[in-house]
Amino acid sequence: MKYRVTPTQNERVMREDDFIISKTDLKGRITYGNRIFIEFSGYTEQELIGSSHNIIRHPDMPRGVFKLLWDTVSQGNEIFAYVKNMSKDGSFYWVFANVTPNRDLQGHIEGFFSARRQPRRGAIGAVSDLYRAMLDEELRAGPRDACDASLALVQNILKDKGVSYEQFVLSL
Repeated sequence: MKYRVTPTQNERVMREDDFIISKTDLKGRITYGNRIFIEFSGYTEQELIGSSHNIIRHPDMPRGVFKLLWDTVSQGNEIFAYVKNMSKDGSFYWVFANVTPNRDLQGHIEGFFSARRQPRRGAIGAVSDLYRAMLDEELRAGPRDACDASLALVQNILKDKGVSYEQFVLSL
């Protein structure tokens, strides 16, 4: 089911001891969400289970970030990222996410596991500036080339800084 949500300027701040946990299948459909995920998303468990994880995607998030995230975990690697999510009521909440592949007993990836916690407030400003530049690049490139253009932009910025995406994120 697709919900039409209009973003608001209302921010919800995670508590220090909160952990948002979710699991998805290989296509990114939610198979599990803990009570903190349900609370912050604003959706019921029934609304979440089976829905695409992008149900909570905030329009301020560049598509290039999700491409980087998806490419990384699909290759069997974990990734850390700052993500701005949107609740069902249009409010938003920032998270510091760790996403890892979930493997079966034979070692094959069967889905993905995400643990999110309260981000460092100082990091949000740096990440917001980067994401705004990526969004501008996506708009300039147009829908067909948006992901590749914003990924190239972030890779060039990080190359100039002499760090990987993970080093950048973990340094904030």
